[in-house]
Amino acid sequence: MSAIAGIYHFNDEPINLEHGNRIMKKLEKYPADDILTWHNDKVFLGCHAQWITPESRGEKLPYYDHERELAITADAIIDNRDELFEKLQVDKRDRKKITDSELILLSYHKWGEDSPKYLVGDFAFMIWDERKNQFFGARDPSGYRMLYYYQNPSRFAFCTTIEPLLALPYIEKELNEHYIAEFLAITGMIDTVDARITPFKNIEQVPPFHSIKITRDKKMINRYGSFYSDKQLILKSNEEYVEAFQDVFQKAVNCRLRTFQGVGSQLSGGLDSGAVVGFAAKELRKENRMLHTFSYIPPKDFVDFTHRKLMPDERPYIKKTVEHVGGISDHYYDFDGRSSYSEIDDFLEVMEMPYKFAENSFWFRGVFEKANEKGVGILLNGDKGNSTISWGSALHYYAILLKQMKWLRLITELHKYSINTGGARFRLLPQIVRKGFPLINQIKANDNGFNPPTLINRELARSTGVFSKLKEYGIDQTGWLTSQNIYEQRRIVFENIATWNSGNTLDAKLSLRYKLWKRDPTNDIRVVRYCFSVPEDQFVQNGVDRALIRRATEHVLPDQIRLNQKVRGIQAADWLHRMVPHWNMLIKEVNNLLKEPRMIDFFNEEVIRSALIKSEKGLNTESMSDPDYRILMRAVIVFRLLKKYFERG
Repeated sequence: MSAIAGIYHFNDEPINLEHGNRIMKKLEKYPADDILTWHNDKVFLGCHAQWITPESRGEKLPYYDHERELAITADAIIDNRDELFEKLQVDKRDRKKITDSELILLSYHKWGEDSPKYLVGDFAFMIWDERKNQFFGARDPSGYRMLYYYQNPSRFAFCTTIEPLLALPYIEKELNEHYIAEFLAITGMIDTVDARITPFKNIEQVPPFHSIKITRDKKMINRYGSFYSDKQLILKSNEEYVEAFQDVFQKAVNCRLRTFQGVGSQLSGGLDSGAVVGFAAKELRKENRMLHTFSYIPPKDFVDFTHRKLMPDERPYIKKTVEHVGGISDHYYDFDGRSSYSEIDDFLEVMEMPYKFAENSFWFRGVFEKANEKGVGILLNGDKGNSTISWGSALHYYAILLKQMKWLRLITELHKYSINTGGARFRLLPQIVRKGFPLINQIKANDNGFNPPTLINRELARSTGVFSKLKEYGIDQTGWLTSQNIYEQRRIVFENIATWNSGNTLDAKLSLRYKLWKRDPTNDIRVVRYCFSVPEDQFVQNGVDRALIRRATEHVLPDQIRLNQKVRGIQAADWLHRMVPHWNMLIKEVNNLLKEPRMIDFFNEEVIRSALIKSEKGLNTESMSDPDYRILMRAVIVFRLLKKYFERG
């Protein structure tokens, strides 16, 4: 893993090495195993290297291939090495010593601008092609590695993080109001719909699943692939679907265990992280290696107020997984004293942009810290599992059966589902009807007057045209996706790549800070494409939701976890409990925000004051989903970002 950087002059102006040194100096806050640079008259490349895989130890980056006249700097782990070796006809005697960056370079030499299509893994790279006098680079399909850039008529500069670019004397630190407008207008968890923009007007990013080509005359950014396969997979039996899944998922897990350091994984009491841990531990046992697991638990003084079907403290289920799987060293942390409020400054330092996951932020960073202390180089997780390996909402599938008028099958499924989950057979029928016929949902929402307030100032919304832009992406004036169909929403999540940026930005930058690589086999492109190709009845059948992963983890996970349809974990139930010591400080800061006229230019003052009046009456720690509390947190996060970088107020 590496932080990469580079500068290119279009007009043959010689590179000022002091500018390259400024960028590399800014990267020194991150740990490094090696720091190298390469340059010629008009190109500078740098790499702040962190060695994670066996092949990366001693790797020379940037690397210049004299024979092919290509130079590369890369932040990459390539997972389909064996496949690439065969396609590139690499001598078997050389394969163990070839680095991932050399593989990328060989791929580019063979396939040119199509080369990213052949790469599987997490990557961001830039290649200087001396013969063509151009830069070519790409970012992986989900954007697990970052690639920011600046361009003016005479210069191009890029880096893994934003602040080093701001050290260049010709880049002004100017606010991008369109980014702030999108962030404030969208009430859901999506930060922006535009995957290219950042909070800084002059700095953009290469979107996930895109390549970039820079020549003297122009810049071209192109999408090079899709998560979707046009063909549906048709197999002969349920067993064949399970076997095919187990094969592709085991490969996705195995290739993510490639490190000379320790291997860890986040672990909850559910299916996704449990499946990752089960398949990983199985492979590690072959080499007598231990898997470290890291689990978040509420503080000791937290009193569980949640419904009996919710579980804030998942230790009982986690321990069952640990005992059943074996080969695990399990660790539990409550990160006492931390809260969503106490973490804001540090998260802005890491993210370099605002964020919307404040409710869970207090343990996100803590897990990285603890994994680093245990000598972990790879930290696994199952973050995208809900949309891939454990896809399958029973109620939405039953809505399909309802619309298709498959009454007998629907009644049979409802009967079995009621046995598995408890309750009367037809109690869920009204919900199924609403999911099958979204117009009913809309009428019900209108009847209830439900319209989540957006945080954006009306004048800012008008001047930026933000709501017209959101509408093009299927987001309405409430800031929510207009589609009520979860199958369409799932497609949007994977095909509208802006939805990945925030969470993966956090993972990439925390990985850089703590010198470990967070990796998600549930979002391996081969796994995603397999899950999209499987018929929907593989995900819901015989009254069982998330049916494919439940069947695929037989003997991998204990049945109490594998077949559980009655209780689910909830990891943010204590976020307001943790806010109690900081609540008055939050209220005071919001009041300070409202006193600054320039800040009110961004925010909907009426919405904030309404939330503030309610919050000043006291904090109800059991109202974990109260939108007013989230409004105040998001307002403060944006407020601090503006003050940190743009000196407002």
